[in-house]
Amino acid sequence: MDPDTAAHRKRALRAELRERRQNLTTTERQTATAGITRNLVDLATDLSARSVAAYLSTPIEPDTRPFLNWAHTQGMRVLLPISREDGLLDWTTGDGETETEGLYGLPEPVGELLGPIAINDVDLIVVPAAAVDATGMRMGWGRGYFDKTLGSMEKCPPVYAVLFDGELVDEVPRERHDQPVDGAVTPSRIVQFT
Repeated sequence: MDPDTAAHRKRALRAELRERRQNLTTTERQTATAGITRNLVDLATDLSARSVAAYLSTPIEPDTRPFLNWAHTQGMRVLLPISREDGLLDWTTGDGETETEGLYGLPEPVGELLGPIAINDVDLIVVPAAAVDATGMRMGWGRGYFDKTLGSMEKCPPVYAVLFDGELVDEVPRERHDQPVDGAVTPSRIVQFT
């Protein structure tokens, strides 16, 4: 698929998925949050993860905060991203409570900056996604931060995308920079691609 076609198809699919997410009811969101939290806890437990890189979800994303709170209570080291203008991610452990608005209006933690390579020492990486296809190809929201991060790692721990059930699709448009994930966590299941 040529780059222009892939980019156009991605924009259209992202718009459709964003609208679907905005139309979820409060009850649907609460049910999804409970399922995603349960499945993320199970995943982290099964992997015996002592440290995890995750993210603070936006209001239309599946809510990661209950999982992050659980991880803090378990004494896990939790790294959260801070977007940089050069397209890279810095990381911090934050305090699990204090948030600020970062680049592009995204929620970000407040804490000491640890730099881009801090993620190299985690046992599990949890990333946002707009959609993931049957081969594990992830489509994000278009800024490429996580693709750059994952693509630059020499030794990558398991990477799981968090999304709603209807966002596991047959195929997503691909571009050269796109990075696959090892699995996906939805409200109803944990899917492994490798």
